[in-house]
Order: sequence, then C-alpha cells, then structure tokens
Amino acid sequence: MDHQDPNLQRVSKLDTAALSDAMDRLGIAGQCLGIKPLDPKFRLTGRAFTILYGPAGKPPGTVGDYIDEVPPQSVVVLDNGGRENATVWGDILTWVAHRRGVAGTVIDGACRDTALALELGYPIYSRSYSMRTGKDRVQVEATNGPVNIGDARVHPGDLLRGDADGVVAIPRAHEDEVLKIAEEIDAVEDRIRRAVKDGKTLAEARREFGYHQLQTKR
Repeated sequence: MDHQDPNLQRVSKLDTAALSDAMDRLGIAGQCLGIKPLDPKFRLTGRAFTILYGPAGKPPGTVGDYIDEVPPQSVVVLDNGGRENATVWGDILTWVAHRRGVAGTVIDGACRDTALALELGYPIYSRSYSMRTGKDRVQVEATNGPVNIGDARVHPGDLLRGDADGVVAIPRAHEDEVLKIAEEIDAVEDRIRRAVKDGKTLAEARREFGYHQLQTKR
C-alpha cells in the first residue's frame, strides 16, 4: 500500500458498511450494488484505473492489453455494462496483475478462471463468473474515463474499498469528508460494543453515544 497516500491508509481500516453509511449521510451514491467478492475473505483497497467496454466491432478491438499500463497498488475497474454473457477478465490478466502488484479488480460484468484468483489470493469483485470469453464479443472503448459500476459512478483515481459485503467507490472530491464521518461512525459503534459488554443495554448505549443522530444528520 502507498504510504505516501494517507487516505489509502485510512480507508483500509474501515469496513464498507461504515463507508456506505457515511456516503448516505452526504447523499453520495457510491455503493457498487450487485458486485460481490469471489471469496468473502478478500479485502481490496486502492485507487481506480478505469476501463469502459462496448460491443465488438468488425474487426474486433482488444479486450485486455491495457494491463501493462496499470500502476501498482491501483484497482482495475471494468465497466462491461453488467454483461454476464462475455467475460472481460481471466487467468492471464489475474497472473499479470498479481505479479505487477495491482490491488485487485472490480467488474460490472463477469470474470472467468476463478480458481487462479482464489489460489493467488488476488481480489476480484464481479457481478458473476462463467467460462464464456469476451473476445470478439466486446472490446475496450475507453481507458481512464468515468464508468458505472453497480449504479455507482467511478472516476480514475477514486478510492475503492472492498470487503465481504461488496465494494464502495468514494469520489476523490469528497473522500476526506466521507472518511471523517466513517471514522466517527466506526468509533461510536466500537464504544457501543464496549458499553454493552460492560452491562448496558443496546438502547442505553445508543442513547449515550448519540448513535441515531450520527446515522441521520447531514
């Protein structure tokens, strides 16, 4: 992880639930709905390197040659329009990305060759997986422009955080505010757990620490 990027360090300590609640308070739709990890043990943190796909032309364009341009510690973010009939990520891309120190891959669409990602512990979050190639079916339309992932708008450089619940995308322009609120939520929930452990009821602990106000105020 990039130790020169303090917000990467901060977001790596937060779960997607706290980040989602923080974005809800700010009115930011950053939850990548329907995008799930291949393995619930996967964790993903990094800044977005985005790719937009479209239907293949004649002759068809490339599907995956961009991988040599992806900086280490980035997250490859692939908008394949939710297509599940044409995969856009497989074993060669997983192997190269893993060797290059890429932080993981997020796909609004399908991947394949899942066994290698699981073996290497390379985090992939996708809508689904199958064996059917995207070659000659889809092609890269644009690199490092805005994309849509599970109803969330993702721009190059946005913060991505993934865990067992899925992925959130935090817009770069709002990340300090999102992280601050998520850290407050996380701290209050930790205090509530400790208070209940010490004998208080959940209702008492929530009232004491203003949990409901923290969740709803804007």
